[in-house]
Amino acid sequence: MYQENFYSFINSYLLSEIEVGTHLYWEILGLKIHGQTILMSWFVIFVLLTFGIVGTRNLKQIPQGIQNFMEYAYEFLQDIAKNQIGEHNYRPWVPYVSTVFLFIFVSNWSGALIPLKLIHLPSGELAAPTNDINTTVALALLTSLSYFYGGISKKGLNYFGRYVQPTPILLPINVLEDFTKPLSLSFRLFGNILADELVVSVFALLVPIFIPLPVMTLGLFASSVQALIFSTLSAAYIGEAVEEHGHH
Repeated sequence: MYQENFYSFINSYLLSEIEVGTHLYWEILGLKIHGQTILMSWFVIFVLLTFGIVGTRNLKQIPQGIQNFMEYAYEFLQDIAKNQIGEHNYRPWVPYVSTVFLFIFVSNWSGALIPLKLIHLPSGELAAPTNDINTTVALALLTSLSYFYGGISKKGLNYFGRYVQPTPILLPINVLEDFTKPLSLSFRLFGNILADELVVSVFALLVPIFIPLPVMTLGLFASSVQALIFSTLSAAYIGEAVEEHGHH
């Protein structure tokens, strides 16, 4: 009886160390900014810039090492844009689709690989940038702006005629759909990353370090899939906006 109560107390104490929704805030011009999200976002950008500079500073005709890896990654990302947006329209969108994928991929992996919870902040705790709903909503809104830009650049203001197709009765539903697209993207990414980090945290606190490794491996796979899903759907939405008034 006493032993059960003791273990229950210990488990409750350990679980209470896992903070959810607690942030380090910076006050700038009267605005509250999530400090740990900014810090981790800068870290992710630094990693991407480092790989970009190192991988392209000494280009060779026959790629080797990191250049070979980066060319493979570029071809993979180019194929995502090409398959979703179409042969004729994909090239201008490769940089955006690639940036979204790489930022989310490195963000997710930083939260899954690095023991961020061992780094103590005055308040809150470090986590993947995609563990913050503000980051995922911002990324989704960028996608929304991108497919609006793609549609308008193809057809001008006539692009908005799609809202009354095939019948004006569907106007409210078509407008609502454009709001649900970014919401579904952002909540899917946020929910999966938050759940993965919580599961790994619970396992790491309650059982020996080697037990959570299979869960962490699964988390890395899921993180990669989430980056692929987000970038593929973003490209599909852009392709839908561009193709509708593009080549037929």
